[in-house]
Amino acid sequence: MEHPEWNAKAYSPGLTNEDLAPTTPAQRKWGAFSIFNVWTSDVHSLWGYYLAASLFLLCGSFLNFVLAIGIGSLVIYLLMTLVGLAGARTGVPYPVLARASFGVWGANFPAIVRAIVACFWYGAQTAAASGAIVALLTRSPDMMAFHKDVHFLGHSGLEVICYVVVWALQLLIIQRGMETVRRFQDWAGPGVWLAMLVLAIGLVVKAGGFSFTSGIPQDVLLEKTKDAGVPGTPGSLTSLLAVAAVWITYFAALYLNFCDFTRYAKDERAVKQGNLWGLPVNLLLFSLVAGVTTIAAFKVYGEVLIHPDQISARFDSWLLAAIAALTFCVATLGINVVANFVSAAFDISNTFPRAISFNRGGYIAALIALVLYPFAPWEGSAAGFVGAIGSTMGPLFGIIMVDYYLVARGRIHVDDLYREHGRYRYQGGWHVKALVAAGVGILFSTVLPNFSNLLPAWWGLYGWFFGVAIGGGAYWALRMLPEVAADEITRSA
Repeated sequence: MEHPEWNAKAYSPGLTNEDLAPTTPAQRKWGAFSIFNVWTSDVHSLWGYYLAASLFLLCGSFLNFVLAIGIGSLVIYLLMTLVGLAGARTGVPYPVLARASFGVWGANFPAIVRAIVACFWYGAQTAAASGAIVALLTRSPDMMAFHKDVHFLGHSGLEVICYVVVWALQLLIIQRGMETVRRFQDWAGPGVWLAMLVLAIGLVVKAGGFSFTSGIPQDVLLEKTKDAGVPGTPGSLTSLLAVAAVWITYFAALYLNFCDFTRYAKDERAVKQGNLWGLPVNLLLFSLVAGVTTIAAFKVYGEVLIHPDQISARFDSWLLAAIAALTFCVATLGINVVANFVSAAFDISNTFPRAISFNRGGYIAALIALVLYPFAPWEGSAAGFVGAIGSTMGPLFGIIMVDYYLVARGRIHVDDLYREHGRYRYQGGWHVKALVAAGVGILFSTVLPNFSNLLPAWWGLYGWFFGVAIGGGAYWALRMLPEVAADEITRSA
């Protein structure tokens, strides 16, 4: 696709390609419904359900769950609106927006960090989607025998085959670009809502009714949450604070690259409306359905089942089990494309724009996820995995938001984001102050809590928040120091 406005400008070839260029008016087709469905695609997945159900166990009651998830969802809405409006106003993707803070070459650092995180999440979501297919196929005795008897790469042969098939299917979705992504998510997100409701209603009916005051016994909750890495007993204040923190951190990746989507929005109003319905409203409703399903499944089967594929695998009807498994699989493909493939594609493309297009960047990310599969770093505690992955991105978000809203006051010179010798050149294309602030933030958000005993055990749960505060605060403090470099003086002029 040609971009007449882009071709007419004297942009540096090493900083631009057709995918990274600012969106034109003709490309801005995403209304509030499409923005809303970014969130239905992002939330309505097997991992999203698994996390919501896991956090439900830590809350101890429905009221606590509503309070913790509700407050967390409002915070998510406010943060996503901040970064979303930046994308709508500038029309640039995340790695290009980061150039304003980190420099035209320095932005490759936050871009690669986000790309690596996307590769981990890409593998985790693909494994979850393929797990739903495995649960369905093992209803057959022959498939169950194959699943138990054949193993390689640290997994059963059936798991490996399903992972590779689901991995390959995702590549078909993105071959035709972002408009195809929009069309896919516009039906995939609502589709899983229907499957979730059918699952919840079916279980409630089978359980003989439902009561918000009749949940899972405390001794069962204690047993199921003892290895979650969350302080306090289920329902305690410390546990509820941790639930809200983990729920907010779960979206850490999209806080950075939500502008990859809002750059296609028709206007700021579409972003605000789509976020309102897609985040606090949709998040809370989805979480409530996950909670209802978890309680009903406990009443029906006598055990805690927090994976929806575990529940659907127990259906008496093979047809219903197949519909449920395929729907959850498609929904998880939706979040993988939206939250992980798109971001990694733009981020990797940003490193070598002349050689790597959007599609090529995505293929590289998919290959990395394939290589990660034998090691399965995403297996284990949901809260622990989310915290470890999310904390890395806190400082980057803090720096970019401080720069955009407090330093630049929302005024970005878009043309200079694509010029090697423009106002965002800083020190040879690298903004040392931003890189130093990011290093300090990552030290306290990720390195010390995960690789030392110098900080309290609970610190890691709030790593993303410490990263935002320390990284953003350090950047603000450094920017308040006297400007000494000529490039800095040029920018502030």
